[in-house]
Amino acid sequence: MKLELESVVKTYGTQRVLDSLDLTIEETMCLALIGPSGGGKSTTLRLLAGLESPTSGTIRIDGNEIAHEYRQLREYRQRVGVVFQAYNLFPHFDAITNIALPLEKVHGYSRGRSLEKAGMLLEQFQLTNHRFKKPAELSGGQSQRVAIARAIAPDPDIVILDEPTSALDPEMTAEVLEAIETLIESKKKLLIATHQMGFAKHAADTVAIIAEGKLVEVGNSSQVIEYPRTARAQKFLKAYLKF
Repeated sequence: MKLELESVVKTYGTQRVLDSLDLTIEETMCLALIGPSGGGKSTTLRLLAGLESPTSGTIRIDGNEIAHEYRQLREYRQRVGVVFQAYNLFPHFDAITNIALPLEKVHGYSRGRSLEKAGMLLEQFQLTNHRFKKPAELSGGQSQRVAIARAIAPDPDIVILDEPTSALDPEMTAEVLEAIETLIESKKKLLIATHQMGFAKHAADTVAIIAEGKLVEVGNSSQVIEYPRTARAQKFLKAYLKF
C-alpha cells in the first residue's frame, strides 16, 4: 500500500486540525499513527477513510486520488472497512445482524449469504456463543470484535481502526489486539491510530508520528519508537513511555 498526503489542511471553523500535512510512504501493509491526543491522528484516518474531505491538499492511496465528488466517494467508502473507538454497533440488533445487515443492504448480499458470512466471522473471532446478544449484553472487548468482524465482512481493500482499544481495560484490550493480529496475519492492509506503543512496534511495519497537525517522523516501527530522530518525537515518546 502506497500513501501520499500532500499539503493536507483540515479546518473546523477557525480550528486548524491538520496544518499542511505531508506524508509519503512507498510501501506498507500496516501503518500505525501515533502522537499526542488532539494532534490530528483521528482526523487523518477520517480523511483516509473518505468520511471527510480535506479543506485543501491531495490524498492518494496506491496512486489513486480520493475523490471529493459524492458518487465516487461513496464507491470508495464501500471498499474501506472502518472500526471506530465507540464501536458504532446498532444497539437494537444482535451481533450476527450487526454484521449481516450491512452486507445485505449496502453490498448486495442475499440474506442467507450475509448470515452465513457473519456466522463464519463470529466463529473466527471466538464470538459464536454471543451471536444473538445485543451490544448492551456484550463486554467492550466483545463489542469491538463484532465491530472488527463487521468492518472486514465485505472483504475491503483497506481496514482503518481509530483507537480501537481506547475505552477498554487491559483484559479487553488484549482480546481486541489479538483480533487485529489475526487481520495482520491474513495480509489485510491496515491503518491504525493507537496509543498502544508496544502493539504499534510489534504489529505495524511503519509508524508515523503526528503532532500539532503536522508529520513529526515516519519510518520503520522499531526504529521510530526505540530511536526517534527528531526532538518532537523524542519528547512525545519520553513522556509516553516514561524513559
